[in-house]
Amino acid sequence: MLKKYLPFIFLIAAALLLIFIKKNQRGEKPQRPGTEQVEERVTVPAVLPDANNEDAVEGFNRNASTIIFSKHAKCRMDCRNIDESEVKEILKTGKINHKKIQSDKRGKTYPVEGYTHDKQHVRIVFAPKNDGLVVVTVIDLDTDWTCDCK
Repeated sequence: MLKKYLPFIFLIAAALLLIFIKKNQRGEKPQRPGTEQVEERVTVPAVLPDANNEDAVEGFNRNASTIIFSKHAKCRMDCRNIDESEVKEILKTGKINHKKIQSDKRGKTYPVEGYTHDKQHVRIVFAPKNDGLVVVTVIDLDTDWTCDCK
């Protein structure tokens, strides 16, 4: 009876050995820096809106000549079913959340919130760069999407 199952036992043992070798041949994975957290927390004073323009903020240009989408933002947009036209729509019509403006050694980020044409309530974080804007991340404020962006 043992002769009957011996080839299957060897096959299973070989498969387990192969899995073990593949899993452990490269050692530990290197630590990647987080995309959402900064190492140092900076307290940013409140930015009061201009009396003439409720959304006027120094350094933030809604009419930027170029919009650059970061790799992280593209991944988040894909997970949350948000396209470039919706990002541009929020840039033009959304409201800046002054409480969430952040600043660190790389510069300031400006979160702009609003509703897209397909009724998604989103926050899009922009960072000025030269004469354009970088889309840092895209957040759906109503739905918690599963997303594996690293």
